[in-house]
Amino acid sequence: MYNDILLAADVGDVSAVSLLDPTAAFDTVDHELLLLRLERQFGLRGVVVQWFCSYISGRSFRVVYGGHSSSVVFIICSIFQGSVLGPRLFILYTVDLADMASAHDVNLHSYADDTQLYLQCHPQDMTITVHRLESHVSQTWVTGWQPTG
Repeated sequence: MYNDILLAADVGDVSAVSLLDPTAAFDTVDHELLLLRLERQFGLRGVVVQWFCSYISGRSFRVVYGGHSSSVVFIICSIFQGSVLGPRLFILYTVDLADMASAHDVNLHSYADDTQLYLQCHPQDMTITVHRLESHVSQTWVTGWQPTG
């Protein structure tokens, strides 16, 4: 992204950038939808999907405080944020965002749940470009985008 902005500036263009970092994004990953996407969109089958299923499901937690324990909570969605696979699984889960950005001719750079959307234009077109970027962001993020299987 930085290189794209510098190249645009070299020819006298300006850039409009939207930085997105959704709250608790890793905690919102639906296990069933992720596994479905791995099969349908990426062609994973059999033991590979079973391995991913065992990696993300069957987890639970409880809180112990002052000698007392809460009831067990079973985790039905989320992926491990601090793991090696977590960011990659999140990218696979949200891969259709790249398709949506491309359909609107918006540049996208993403790593895990940190996403940057940006456009370049001539300085006199900045107002139109900002509105275009705002429209894309509101259509895909603000209105409650959900990945499709």
